[in-house]
Amino acid sequence: MLAAGAGTRFGGPKALAREPDGTPWVALAVRMLRDAGCDRVVVALGAAAEEASALVPADAQIVAVDKWRDGLSASLRAGVAAASALGADAVLVTPVDTPAAPTDAARRVIEHALADTPAARALGRAVYSGRPGHPVLIGSAHWPALRETLHGDTGAGAFLSAHAALAIECGDLWSGADIDRRPPSQLS
Repeated sequence: MLAAGAGTRFGGPKALAREPDGTPWVALAVRMLRDAGCDRVVVALGAAAEEASALVPADAQIVAVDKWRDGLSASLRAGVAAASALGADAVLVTPVDTPAAPTDAARRVIEHALADTPAARALGRAVYSGRPGHPVLIGSAHWPALRETLHGDTGAGAFLSAHAALAIECGDLWSGADIDRRPPSQLS
């Protein structure tokens, strides 16, 4: 789960964001990934990492993103490196700023991406009415080539497109919208 950014448009690190009832977004994302069937959950933290780490559930592993100021690419590189060190065959990537992401979308991505492909070779992403979104599943065989494409504040989108990632429609489950700006009700 990617949660290392400063959240400049949001008004602060999204790793610290909470639902109106106080539930941390990082806890929601960890729960969604666990409920979808992920054996291990890695949370990439950078900005406000010390404060945010207290919000990460105990059953998730925190990975520090030292170069988080470099942008999204640094978070994804750190997460993939952690998954590689754990001996994972694939990663299911989701950002922290999708707190409404349903477990069913993650399950569907896993199920369809792995249906006819070994985990290490799998490549799939959720789409919402045809628009690319999260989560995305990236098999370990793709990680070296993916790392070569990660620069600045871009994620895996171009890589997934260039390598014909399986598009898995999830628009019937959710809008796919991430939250870039803090809702007016949460501004202080």
